[in-house]
Amino acid sequence: MKKLILVLLLLFSGSLFAQSVKISGTVKDSLGNPLELANIIANNTADGSLENYAITNPKGEFNFNVSAGAEYKLVASFLGLKPSEKTIQIPEDSEDIQLDFSLFSNENELEGVELVYEMPVTIKGDTIVYNADSFTNGTERKLGDVLKKLPGVEVNDDGEIEIEGKKVSKVMVEGKDFFDGDSKIATKNIPADAVSKVEVLKNHNDVGQLRGLGNDQDNIAVNIKLKEGKKNFWFGEIEGGLGDGDKTRYLASTKLFYYSPETSINLIGNANNTGDVPFTFRDYFNFTGGFRNFNQRGGTNFSINDSGLGFLIMQNNRANEIRTKFGAANFSQEINDGLDVSGFAIFSDNETDFVQKSIRTYVRDGVEETTTNNSEQANRLGMLKLSTVYKPNANFQLDYDVLGKKSKQEEYSDVLSIFSDGAVVNPIEENKENDPFSINQNLNVYYTLNEKNIFAGYVQHLYQKEDPFYNALVQIQPFAGILPLQEDPLGFDVNQQKTIESNKVDAKIDYYYVINNKSNLNLTLGSTLSSQNFDSSIFQRLSGRETNAFSQQDLVNDVTYNFTDLFLGAHYKFKTGKFTFTPGLTLHHYMLKNQQNGIEDTESNTMVLPDLFTIIELKKSENIRLDYQMTAEYTDVNNFAEGYVFNNYNRLFRGNRDIENAIYHNVNLGYFNINMYNFTNIFGGINYSRKVDAIKTFTAFEQINQVSSPINSNFVDETVSGNGRFQKTFRKIKTNLSASVSYSKLNSLVANGSDFINTESENFTQNYQASVESNFKIPLNFEVGYNRLINNYNNGGRDNTFYTDRPFVNAQVDFLKDFTFEADWSYYNYTNKEDTVSNEYSFVGASLFYRQKDSPWEFRLDGTNLLDVESLNNDSFTENYNTTSQYFVQPRILMASIKYNL
Repeated sequence: MKKLILVLLLLFSGSLFAQSVKISGTVKDSLGNPLELANIIANNTADGSLENYAITNPKGEFNFNVSAGAEYKLVASFLGLKPSEKTIQIPEDSEDIQLDFSLFSNENELEGVELVYEMPVTIKGDTIVYNADSFTNGTERKLGDVLKKLPGVEVNDDGEIEIEGKKVSKVMVEGKDFFDGDSKIATKNIPADAVSKVEVLKNHNDVGQLRGLGNDQDNIAVNIKLKEGKKNFWFGEIEGGLGDGDKTRYLASTKLFYYSPETSINLIGNANNTGDVPFTFRDYFNFTGGFRNFNQRGGTNFSINDSGLGFLIMQNNRANEIRTKFGAANFSQEINDGLDVSGFAIFSDNETDFVQKSIRTYVRDGVEETTTNNSEQANRLGMLKLSTVYKPNANFQLDYDVLGKKSKQEEYSDVLSIFSDGAVVNPIEENKENDPFSINQNLNVYYTLNEKNIFAGYVQHLYQKEDPFYNALVQIQPFAGILPLQEDPLGFDVNQQKTIESNKVDAKIDYYYVINNKSNLNLTLGSTLSSQNFDSSIFQRLSGRETNAFSQQDLVNDVTYNFTDLFLGAHYKFKTGKFTFTPGLTLHHYMLKNQQNGIEDTESNTMVLPDLFTIIELKKSENIRLDYQMTAEYTDVNNFAEGYVFNNYNRLFRGNRDIENAIYHNVNLGYFNINMYNFTNIFGGINYSRKVDAIKTFTAFEQINQVSSPINSNFVDETVSGNGRFQKTFRKIKTNLSASVSYSKLNSLVANGSDFINTESENFTQNYQASVESNFKIPLNFEVGYNRLINNYNNGGRDNTFYTDRPFVNAQVDFLKDFTFEADWSYYNYTNKEDTVSNEYSFVGASLFYRQKDSPWEFRLDGTNLLDVESLNNDSFTENYNTTSQYFVQPRILMASIKYNL
């Protein structure tokens, strides 16, 4: 590691420590007033390349460094004023230079000004525009590679875009939604060489009438502007490859795009067995398709949950084998000036094999269970969405969306469970199946009566049906006191059928009264209506194929559950000086009804839930935010059905018809500072949550077997978390420092005879990372970093601490004119405090590209897991146990592929 870093530093010493000269000064208007956010660029006159740039601070000051021994043309510009140019020769022994600019009004402004240069960064109100070519060096492959090089922009490990520490809510291309704004699909598929500009739209709102009325500060959208040669033409790439590892590997990929002022079409296809998963099972459930939280600040947390079968949802680096087929299509069409139609279709077929070994330590008595799990999983997922936006004039807009989701999930697991110090060995075969279907419809209407009165209406309907089936074949009888199982020579073949059908309708009307340009009043009237039917039964299948059906009341569910929330809310937003306050109150009337076992229970409750959002604008790009919300959490039918249901081979769950709501108090304090003057970005936050009457699982243990039921806890759960990031750019070197910490104190209720005892558990997680990366216009670039993860679990007085240290290096070199070599290395050192667990491994990947300038053909060799690492480690924490796991991963794979760029 030390040798590699030393080599990189020596290679770059000539560039990093070459003689440079600092140019500083001011930019003012003709009256001598300083101009904030003016741009200054320095172009090398020899080849026209951009050497450096700066943006002025509130005093109109700027400074940057350039290399000595060259001639530069400096251009200062500001929106609405005529640019000013100065050419200077900087000798090798030059001193630092003071240079001031004065900008005058442009007499020909009405005729337009043709700029022959591109500003790296332009700031227009809440919009930041980055010129992509000013930050890239030509080796970028996808949009994500471009975004990583923009100041203040990050792309996380999942491919999601983060700006100022917040996830981007929408990605557009030429103003048109790209797969309803999904940032992961955008960063991993849009080709880098098609990107002209990246527009960051802060305080974004899709509805023009509502812009500025609410609190849109956390809504950030990104719009990608294409290069001229990419408009009105098809562009993209087609790639195919073959390789070898432990078996023949293949790759086939197609990405095609078409954009015109009226039409956009995006086509993406991929098939491989190399571990590249374009769309995961987790992505499917997290993909909103543009359907967002209906009443985010209304104070109610109620959602329809999934089946709870616990399908393995792993990242691709935690799988032993993956086979993927993926296809997606997205279109947008402007029918006329007032009507747009758009939609997308997504299909994914993933077959995944998991191999893992785990040690699970139970909180109450310290029993350890060691499991070896071999699982085969198949997920076929499909989505289809159609949308229309009708906006005949600036005062009226109507949106309609319909999204259908269908999937088929199957999982077979062969599990070996060993516990009681090895005295008990229990082989288990598990089968899980589910075919969920949902359709979501959304109708929104926005109407501006006049400049003082604005109305918005929303109606959203969700229909969802699940039919999960569970089967377990175990050799040791499970839950002998609950399940009347018959002895059978093949073991105990336990089965469960379950059907959950849900209908949910949300509706509300918002009225905005605009008092003046600094204050407005928002009144909200709405409701949530939900109806769910839950049926389940457990039965045993005997070796002679007879069925032993269980008719006991506590082993069968036939439940109808209705939830109603009627609410009236008021929010008042006003600005005074640097402060913007938005206090609010929402009056709720809740009604719950459940019917099961011939008995109907009803409950009603009325409460007032407050919230407050405050912003302190210290400067245009520096602010402090305080957000407080009080939320009532209500649960769905899964926690009300009192008949037993299987979650897995050693856990039964039964609902509680008397469960009540929990109350959340959540406070978030955030600080953001984006300084374009010295290219420094700082942001961080502290979050505190307190849960009262929390809905907890009351658990009875018999060694590793658990019987759980929800209950309102008398003990308070608390979580405190904090995160921060510091980023600074020195010419072509970007430094990153980040930290996140989280401390939680949770309570688990465990049966103790006819009573229960409370066990307090604490979890303290720390994650720190530092990195340095370059972005030179020379053949070699690098990123060097270090990550340290500390997980401390204190369960019932038993302390467990795990450490993961990960230094990493990524390097990229151009050579022989048309060749590019990339390599990445990560070293993992996984240990625990007692040194009883230790695993060291390194992941190395490399790629060699060959592409002649202006040629559409690209040839490449790729190698993944070159050191042929077999497994990696992970640990996790719940209120009842903590787990240390070893996952077996794909072996070394070598691939040769050919790509054709349209």
